[in-house]
Amino acid sequence: MFRNQYDTDVTTWSPTGRLFQVEYAMEAVKQGSAAIGLRSRSHVVLACVNKAQSELSSHQRKIFKVDDHIGVAIAGLTADGRVLSRYMRSESINHSFTYESPLPVGRLVVHLADKAQVCTQRSWKRPYGVGLLVGGLDESGAHLYYNCPSGNYFEYQAFAIGSRSQAAKTYLERRFESFQESSREDLIKDAIMAIRETLQGETLKSSLCTVSVLGVDEAFHFLDQESIQKVIDTFEKVPEEEEDAGEGEAEPEAAPAAGTGEQGGSGDQDVAPMEI
Repeated sequence: MFRNQYDTDVTTWSPTGRLFQVEYAMEAVKQGSAAIGLRSRSHVVLACVNKAQSELSSHQRKIFKVDDHIGVAIAGLTADGRVLSRYMRSESINHSFTYESPLPVGRLVVHLADKAQVCTQRSWKRPYGVGLLVGGLDESGAHLYYNCPSGNYFEYQAFAIGSRSQAAKTYLERRFESFQESSREDLIKDAIMAIRETLQGETLKSSLCTVSVLGVDEAFHFLDQESIQKVIDTFEKVPEEEEDAGEGEAEPEAAPAAGTGEQGGSGDQDVAPMEI
């Protein structure tokens, strides 16, 4: 991926029409811990994976509150995400002070995209190495946007960014058609399920993820660890209970089969259904 001739400056084009410095910034987003966003008609849920650099350190925040009706989840360079979230918070406060009304989500996303695009046209700047999932609620309904380091932005029904996000995208693509009519609880469950897909074998615990919610008559807030663990238990323990129930039903049926086998050939007919 790395080039020596055309990647020394963000304003240098390659013969194939590419800006490698911008592509490197987009690659930094793929290396960050996963972040996921979903929306329905009335709610938006943002979730992320908590990853610490070592066992001795705490994890860094990946979800930030912008306003009561807007939140943002990041993947990539956390420092860049923190600076951009502060910019978004300032824009929201200034709009509320000037117009005495909440800032529309789409307008904030455009401002953010313009700020990122400027860094792709100035030789003394570098692109922001962070991707942002901006979720919010305004007069036109619930919205979920993805802001790219290139300055592009897209609106989604559900989306995932960061490391191992493809597994989460696959899960979301299978279920996105039902998200529009989903309840608050179903959105939270789907978000946590998508987070589990990114762990690839690791046991999902409430300490490994952060979940935030905003919606109609519900300001942006974070779910506590107990609430997250309760949701995890609903789908982590169900398979175990089904297996235990299956073993319990199998034992009583095994005894008659053994008895009939001693009496004659009818025992083979009783055993066959147990093997299926």
